[in-house]
Amino acid sequence: MLPILKNKEQNTPPQRAPSKDENPENKKMDFKFDGNKINFISLGCPRNLVDSEVMLGILLKAGYEVAPSLEESDYIVINTCGFLEASRQESKDTVEEVLSQRKKTAKLIVTGCMVQTHSEELKKTFPGIDYLLGSGDVEGILTAVQSIQQGEMITSARSYLEAGEVPRQLSTPKHFAYLKIAEGCRKRCAYCVIPTIKGPLKSKSKEQIMKEFNLLLNQGVHEIILIAQDLGDYGKDMGHKKLAGLLDLIKDMLAVEKNYWLRLLYLYPDEITDELIALVKSDKRICPYLDMPIQHINNQMLKSMHRATSKEDIISIITKLRREIPEIVIRTSLIVGYPGETEEQFLELAQFIQEHPLDNIGIFKFSREPGSHAYDLPDQIPEEVKSDRYHRLMQIQKKVVKKNNKKMIGKKLPVVVEGYHPESNLLMCGRYYGQCPDIDGQIIINDGRKVKGFGQVYTVEITDVADYDLVGRVI
Repeated sequence: MLPILKNKEQNTPPQRAPSKDENPENKKMDFKFDGNKINFISLGCPRNLVDSEVMLGILLKAGYEVAPSLEESDYIVINTCGFLEASRQESKDTVEEVLSQRKKTAKLIVTGCMVQTHSEELKKTFPGIDYLLGSGDVEGILTAVQSIQQGEMITSARSYLEAGEVPRQLSTPKHFAYLKIAEGCRKRCAYCVIPTIKGPLKSKSKEQIMKEFNLLLNQGVHEIILIAQDLGDYGKDMGHKKLAGLLDLIKDMLAVEKNYWLRLLYLYPDEITDELIALVKSDKRICPYLDMPIQHINNQMLKSMHRATSKEDIISIITKLRREIPEIVIRTSLIVGYPGETEEQFLELAQFIQEHPLDNIGIFKFSREPGSHAYDLPDQIPEEVKSDRYHRLMQIQKKVVKKNNKKMIGKKLPVVVEGYHPESNLLMCGRYYGQCPDIDGQIIINDGRKVKGFGQVYTVEITDVADYDLVGRVI
């Protein structure tokens, strides 16, 4: 594993002092670099992280080395996120921080979604940036690093899919990795600008995916996480009908007779078919875990959001999943403060998560994004109302999670023990199938005497809960 620095606090960027490099008079036009130490900061989603890993692989193959710290770096690459205002602000704050902390001779390359959509803003705000690289121009990273003049490469390619023998260096712990099977999006949700940022749906060929899948397994990766903007749409740009492409791909993966976990991220409720449920039930290597974004439960809100499901559909599929796969863990995302949302509609949402408790929920305040259909909708909700509803829903969900977690006490689970707890070497931490890296809770292990190595699966008995985390001992 090689380090890619990540700022995970998406909505609470640290306060930073202005950078001296932001004076236009300090703008560099000619570079002379002797070092070869690189450092990556990858912001946003796992799809961005995969792109960062490809860029890292290209540079390592060319002879560059990973810097032990930001201050010792000769080249710094920031892969930005441009999805929401909060993520763009985090990207800008990160650029500002790097400009203030880098050594004077270090070169800063900024890439990713925000570059694709807000390059002029970045150039105006941060003239100290040395090179801008578009989100679809990942393979141009070597050109960006070796350029002797300030410049940019921003083509019409808005997203990147690895193909052929392009190198990739994993930055995750050696036991799990993300496998991106598609980019872009064919849906038109009213609040979202992903189709504008990343372009239309573009699926990777099954042959390429299987090549990467087998390579990851051969490298010793135990957990492979399939990612796309929407897994259910995989292959529809190639002519596949509803879910056929994804089901065919998963069946080919299951034909590989090795021991691994396969995790599915981002499947919409209308794509959870009986055939998919049967497939998950058929093989224990598929984690009984679904990230199923529903966004709201009120039918008027769902219609305004241009969602394909109704309240009745959502409740029906949750009920079926719980009945068919009793051990299933369901994660979702919800939006509060969407234009026109009344107090009664919000309370309907609050009641729903109590009556149909979900294991993990990401709650977001509506972000009014220019270019989205919802940007121009009437009855925009004041920020203070959004914040109030956000905190109220968070408190309700915290109680739901605590109640759900208490039901886990006494259970014995297969757990990947990942390492020592960041706060104490007397504790370890790990995850069971119901916990996805970076976004869900973890298992705090207070008795790990039987652990012989990290990244391996052990049986853990759950003995207690700690807010969103579980506590257990290796047996």
